[in-house]
Amino acid sequence: MMFTIGTRGLLMRLKCLLCAVSALFIALHGAPAFAWGAAGHRYVGAIADRLLENTAKQQVQKILGYDLRTAATWADCVRSVYRIHRTRFEYRENPAHPEYTASCKAFETSDEKARMEDYVRRNWTNCTYIPGHGCHESYHFADVDEQHDHYDRAFSGTSDHDIVSAINAAIRVLQDAPAAAPFSIKDKKEAVLLLAHFVGDLHQPLHVGAVYLAADGTEIDPDMPGADAESTQTRGGNAIADGSTNLHSEWDAIPSGLGNNPTASIMSAARAVPTTNLSVNQLAAGWATDSIVASHMAFAGISFTGIAAHRWSAQFQDRPTYLA
Repeated sequence: MMFTIGTRGLLMRLKCLLCAVSALFIALHGAPAFAWGAAGHRYVGAIADRLLENTAKQQVQKILGYDLRTAATWADCVRSVYRIHRTRFEYRENPAHPEYTASCKAFETSDEKARMEDYVRRNWTNCTYIPGHGCHESYHFADVDEQHDHYDRAFSGTSDHDIVSAINAAIRVLQDAPAAAPFSIKDKKEAVLLLAHFVGDLHQPLHVGAVYLAADGTEIDPDMPGADAESTQTRGGNAIADGSTNLHSEWDAIPSGLGNNPTASIMSAARAVPTTNLSVNQLAAGWATDSIVASHMAFAGISFTGIAAHRWSAQFQDRPTYLA
């Protein structure tokens, strides 16, 4: 199969991002791979920057104008774009949560803010999502029942605007094809910005695997005939309380001991990760399958109790061991 230089660079870059998340997997002493807030996304980008070979590195620099460590937070930075009017959108800091934009300084020039606002405007009403929220927020995840062992678009919790579909849409743009509906990705820079973030998100088990619960906390299979997937979904653990936080948030953190830059041992582990043996257009679904399998461990040793409509709490057989 022939690839353009840009697509060849994409393949190498995707491999490097997989190496990055796999290195974190190893660093966390065998725990399932984590996704992350800004610190984790920057860490993944920093590993990928070091793994890129010359041609791919030149292509990324040509498209972005900066490195992947910087690019990796962009898709979360756009969450600080607010809808002011039906067609007016504005990027601004939330005074109550300055941490939301702390990693976004590289994107706060007039041109970059205009890009973020334009992206959100184009990806706000192009799919059905939570009222008051932009469609682009749905691109970060899928919610496949953890009782499955693979990703399939026939399953509840998948859609044409989930994380697998989003990654594939960005790949199409890098292959000089238009993004599939409903996505609006205007150019290759926007595509790389999205991939730098979404490939990281894809490797957080609770960004892909989910548990579906009856009102009393009994686990159900949303894909069985007659099942009510809507009222039983836990939104990747966001609707499952764990003390003052929720189960999803427990999986979004990385240990502070990792620091800000990958160590020699992390880089050695990253370089040892083999290339995924799939075509470029199969990578997202293949990696989603890996995360669903990892989510089996993420939900093991927990029982659930209903506490309110669409809300549950988690009870651990051994919470300290689970968190460790």
